[in-house]
Amino acid sequence: MGEPKIPSPVELVVGEISHDNPFVEEEDRVLLSPYFEPRPPGQDPDTPPLTYEVAGPRRMLFFEPANVRAAIVTCGGLCPGINDVVRRLVLALWYNYGVREIFGIRYGYRGLVEGEGEVPYILKPEEIETISNDGGTYLGSSRGNQDPVDMVDFLQRRKIQILFTIGGDGTQRGAMAISREARKRGYALSVVGIPKTIDNDIGLVERTFGFDTAVSLAAHVLRGAHVEAEAEHNGVVIVKIMGRQSGFLATQASIASGDVNFLLVPEVPFELDGPKGFLYSLKRRLELRHHALVVVAEGCAEQLMTQREKDLRWDDSGNLIFEDVGVYLKTRIAEFMKEVGLESKVRYIDPSYYVRSLPA
Repeated sequence: MGEPKIPSPVELVVGEISHDNPFVEEEDRVLLSPYFEPRPPGQDPDTPPLTYEVAGPRRMLFFEPANVRAAIVTCGGLCPGINDVVRRLVLALWYNYGVREIFGIRYGYRGLVEGEGEVPYILKPEEIETISNDGGTYLGSSRGNQDPVDMVDFLQRRKIQILFTIGGDGTQRGAMAISREARKRGYALSVVGIPKTIDNDIGLVERTFGFDTAVSLAAHVLRGAHVEAEAEHNGVVIVKIMGRQSGFLATQASIASGDVNFLLVPEVPFELDGPKGFLYSLKRRLELRHHALVVVAEGCAEQLMTQREKDLRWDDSGNLIFEDVGVYLKTRIAEFMKEVGLESKVRYIDPSYYVRSLPA
């Protein structure tokens, strides 16, 4: 957009209170890896290690804070902590930078299309003070594929200069499209993407907000599921945990509970059938201990279900909609145990919406 020339007010607000220099300098870097790795043979010894920019307040700004209009939008699925992020954004903009016009876009990107969304909220500290006590999103959310031309029209008409987009990969693709459209017009718009995913599967982000809460809630469900499994002779309880293409949440919740006997995640290929397959392993477990707790990440549907069994559909954000792998697994286990003559009781629990909808 241009060279930042306006001194940041942050120093006046927090500099004297907290530390001498509240700013991140342009030359500050963070290492890609904290581990020492010998240089590959033939590499120039003067080649610096891989590093990234450090996030944080800069000394100079492009926009004059007192004249800025900012907007916040939340998109996609729910996640613990969304309201915490919205609240902290408003407080930082208001108190640290002196921004006085902050719009809360209603119901995701559809709120950036004239005539399609609700009237934006005007966000002030007193109005969002307690929203972190609630789950969900104060602003509402949606999935969709709105035209960036329409969205930039909306932003430009209201003279919004900074847009914060809280969402997953679909949201950030939309943010990139908005940024490109604004740049094409020569409209000075800063689009700030804040990654949100309960799956914790964004590269270079060690832990996304809300993930720890989701792990704690899922582990609580698993402890109850273990009790259910033990209560039946040859009782099997399947718990499906969110994870579209990753098993981070399923894995961490399983470790936290300490009760899981089988963990199925997309990252580790496995077979259902055959002497070394999951079903025979489950049979041996029941013969030995007479109960089992199985955790499956939702993304396992991709490898478990054949093309015929998968009804390939996509949501409005372009994400593949999986058939319910928990129902599929329950059916396969019941059929297999009947075939081998082992009486068992199979139950299925899906805590997905419970895990994602509570406050952080």
